[in-house]
Amino acid sequence: MISYFNDYANLCFEKFGDRVKYWITFNNPWAVAEEGYETGEHAPGLKLSGIGAYKAAHHIIKTHAKVWHSYNKTWRSKQQGMVGISLTGAWGEPVELTSQKDIEAAERYVQFYLGWFANPIYSGDYPEVMKNYVGRKSAQQGLGTSRLPTFSVQEKSYIKGTSDFLGLSHFTTRYITQKNYSALKGPSYHTDRDLTELVDPKWPDPGSKWLYSVPWGFRRLLNFIKTQYGNPLIYVTENGVSEKLQCTQLCDEWRIEYLKGYINEMLKAINDGVNVKGYTVWSLLDKFEWNKGYSERFGLYHVDFKKGNKPRYPKASVYYYKMIISANGFPNPREVKSWHQKAIETCSITNQLLAADPLTTHMEMVTEIVVPTVFTLCILISAILLMFLLRKHN
Repeated sequence: MISYFNDYANLCFEKFGDRVKYWITFNNPWAVAEEGYETGEHAPGLKLSGIGAYKAAHHIIKTHAKVWHSYNKTWRSKQQGMVGISLTGAWGEPVELTSQKDIEAAERYVQFYLGWFANPIYSGDYPEVMKNYVGRKSAQQGLGTSRLPTFSVQEKSYIKGTSDFLGLSHFTTRYITQKNYSALKGPSYHTDRDLTELVDPKWPDPGSKWLYSVPWGFRRLLNFIKTQYGNPLIYVTENGVSEKLQCTQLCDEWRIEYLKGYINEMLKAINDGVNVKGYTVWSLLDKFEWNKGYSERFGLYHVDFKKGNKPRYPKASVYYYKMIISANGFPNPREVKSWHQKAIETCSITNQLLAADPLTTHMEMVTEIVVPTVFTLCILISAILLMFLLRKHN
């Protein structure tokens, strides 16, 4: 499988490398491994608790390294591009800042999440805490070897340093506290960590049930990466919030507040010396979201999926984000407040246009459904009449 993926990557480098200069081998491998091979929520839907996710991640990491070396050896000198990986990471904050157990549990949370993939790429091996905890639980379960696979000495050397930049997807934060799980309950990635996740009921939760707006966690995660992995070049590849209501929501003030808070914390991290070079909102358009389909909308633009031509309508956050881009940040409170007011005015106008849209929808239905149906019926009736006339003639 590693060789197949490497062949595919080399074909991409060959065909597009003269134009594409930034390559991401895998996006969100944590979800691929944990939700594809641990819980089975995502494709391929395998529930290999405590085993499958670790094996899948092991192959992903080795495959990423193989592709990076292929580019480095064959294509880099010609194309002058960069190859990285995009990892998802939430921040874990200790429930009790004076509790050593909670502090260690919060560290474990981040290491089992982001460090699972980042540590081999930047340091050559899995985090020590992962190896210790999974190894101990495996022994308690009567296994001769750890459920967490191991890298050979050669593999560690081969994998270490295989990223020209770190892509980072970040959405939310959790409070973390220590909680012991008996190994006798069976293997599980989640119980291997010996911790539990909590949220503050005061945190805004405008969208997906897992997504709480906690901007300060973003700055702390970025500084963790700076300290832990030698301040790598970072491109934020995903950061955004969804919405719960299924009706058209164009005046998305909660998204404006989310973006304002998170981008502000990122700018603070840059002032801390974190090497962030790019930022991308998730996402430009409402789109297909894993196993949630079209039910969760992260887009700056609302997409009407019920219409054949899938019309797109700007939400208030479009104007607000445009102004952030133009100013490359937040110039002063008064100007930022005017952005907010203008954004809400813009979405109100668009809402009025949508309210007058039923006639357009009706005409589209006539064009896309009624007309083709009538045309097909006419052809069928003509064919029947022709058959009747021919039979009568004979």
